[in-house]
Amino acid sequence: MKQVTINDAVLRQAASEGMDAFVGVFVAAIKEAIGGELTADTLGELNSDQLTLLAWDVLHSEVMDGGFVQLIHNGYGPFIFKNPFAKAVKLWGMRELSKLVYSAHTLYNQYHEALERDCTDDEFMALFEQHPEFDDMDDEFVEQEEVWTEQIARYIDEHIENFATITE
Repeated sequence: MKQVTINDAVLRQAASEGMDAFVGVFVAAIKEAIGGELTADTLGELNSDQLTLLAWDVLHSEVMDGGFVQLIHNGYGPFIFKNPFAKAVKLWGMRELSKLVYSAHTLYNQYHEALERDCTDDEFMALFEQHPEFDDMDDEFVEQEEVWTEQIARYIDEHIENFATITE
């Protein structure tokens, strides 16, 4: 396993800035420990909680920016839907997020080939109109994002040793 460390002063500063910054410090430290990129090789160097947090970061970034259509189009569908991410967040106590990801997984299975094709910018924008099935899921994610980020921050805080070693 990769050694992930966070300086206590950095962690305290992030905690004082809010839950987004707190979660972000852990995401950044994990990414730094694996050289900035999650690959097939680095995947095996992290524990399940660290991988789940990186999956959350991808899900969060992509869905907040362009919804599930963008997430799938940008090639992150397998990372989110073909790994036990939904089960992991359910074990973290995040039942509603788990249900949303399982629902999106059903649509992913149905539409991923069309959404993953290379296309022009105009064709990409048309994907949103062609797949309105994702709209309610995108809306739910945006509406619940703060709640879910707070739940993740709390889970990290209660299980810090699963994410990083805190140094002086």
